Amino acid sequence: MSSILKKDISRRSVLAGASAFGAASLAFPNMAISADGSVLTVRSYSDLQILDPAFWLSLPEADIIKSIFAPLVDNTPGDEWGWRPVAVSSIEQLDDLTVAFTLRDNIGFTDGYGQMTAKDVKFSIERIVDPENESPYAGDWSALKEVEVKDKLSGLIHLKNKFVPLWTTTLPTAASCVVSQQAVEELGGKIGTEAVAQSGPYLLSEWVPKQKTVLKRNPDWAYEPGGFEEIHILPIEDPATAELGFEAGDLDYTWTAVSSLPRLKENPPAGSVVEEKPSLAYVWLGVNQDNEALKDVRIRRAIQHAIDRETVVDAAYFGAAAVANGIIAPGLPGNRDSVTYDYDPDKARALLEEAGATNLFVTLDILNQSERLTAAQVIQANLADVGVQCEIKQNDSGTFWTLGSKDGDYFMNLQLVLSRFSMNPDPSWATVWFTPEQVGVWNWERFENAEYKALHEEGLVESDPAKRDEIYKKMQALMDESGSYVFLTHEVVGLIHKDTIDPGLKPNGEPLLPLFKPA
Repeated sequence: MSSILKKDISRRSVLAGASAFGAASLAFPNMAISADGSVLTVRSYSDLQILDPAFWLSLPEADIIKSIFAPLVDNTPGDEWGWRPVAVSSIEQLDDLTVAFTLRDNIGFTDGYGQMTAKDVKFSIERIVDPENESPYAGDWSALKEVEVKDKLSGLIHLKNKFVPLWTTTLPTAASCVVSQQAVEELGGKIGTEAVAQSGPYLLSEWVPKQKTVLKRNPDWAYEPGGFEEIHILPIEDPATAELGFEAGDLDYTWTAVSSLPRLKENPPAGSVVEEKPSLAYVWLGVNQDNEALKDVRIRRAIQHAIDRETVVDAAYFGAAAVANGIIAPGLPGNRDSVTYDYDPDKARALLEEAGATNLFVTLDILNQSERLTAAQVIQANLADVGVQCEIKQNDSGTFWTLGSKDGDYFMNLQLVLSRFSMNPDPSWATVWFTPEQVGVWNWERFENAEYKALHEEGLVESDPAKRDEIYKKMQALMDESGSYVFLTHEVVGLIHKDTIDPGLKPNGEPLLPLFKPA
């Protein structure tokens, strides 16, 4: 049983996205931290597309969502994974199947929607798991039975079964953000880009598409205030462009290109702090197994053997990142030291010939970033070496993150895609996106495997680390066998900020915007 407001749990924390608009996004001089320390300017790699906690697309959206719609709890800053209360005055796991919570007494929704209540908590959580809503984050609450309202401010979260990742991949995330039931129902069931009935320490006050998002302190937030009066968020897709913006004084904080870390650490800009954090994210080449040209597993396996993973990673990251062997990072159960395929161009050519795939032409979709383009160019050369012609298609973030969606018109034409997903410190948050339910949502490879699904569900209730390790390694071996995955790297996280600020960061370097403060 966990104690009330226990904050030292080392257990969990999306999906990364990306979105940059080049030098045009830096056309805001003097927007960095103001002379009186009231304005903070940060770089986001993705522009705002949706504000709904049940449907967000990229990690920067989740950062904004958690700032303006109070979550029950959120992560603590520092080098250890933990959580802290935000919307709750108390929260306690009574047993494996029951969590009791009490909301803080005076959290109000903006726009006249009144006080936050336990009924809003029930609505917010249950709408994510409701199959009619088709939330891509239903897996975060897959063990939910119901939320019971006890009185105006308190209730019980009832689970159907034990759920190991509850405190690491569900509660301290956008999945626990509380929205106004009345407001969402009036909107027709989904929040778009207009922030209605906000409740967090910050309010979204302005959004200029592809230029900036402005958050301002919520004057009615009665608890820990944000460290800055305003936070200006500039969408800049390419990290190298963001580095130039930082050096020009247009940014106070940004993630850097991994390939830039050696240079920045050796010679940091004046007045800056350069940090390197361990990454939980994973980068891979995905192959759409439902695409007509790629249905034969021999063709997909040939692509696996054609890719020189070490060369791809070294070229893209200048030696600053290591090759990965799966989707689960070092330090987590399920991290592997090898894959079940190797770089073997001769084997690739033999498989292609066996499959009758001569003169094969494929397309490779990537996000418009310099590291992705470099990686794609090496992959393109590897494929050409075995007789496969590959066209690289660069996309801005608004396009890229919808490519494999079943609601779009491109998902069946998608062939190869170079992707990066953000992660949280539990292996289930890596594996959930490749279950059958995610086909046409985040499972763009359209990988469907009943054994994989069963193992994923087993891992959610298994608490023995050794058994979990075995489960998740077996799942990644099944991904190998499908031929639909070429695992590349977990990267590292590079970031740079002015020495006049104290950034609130998760252990993997992801920002906690309300916790940024002047140094």
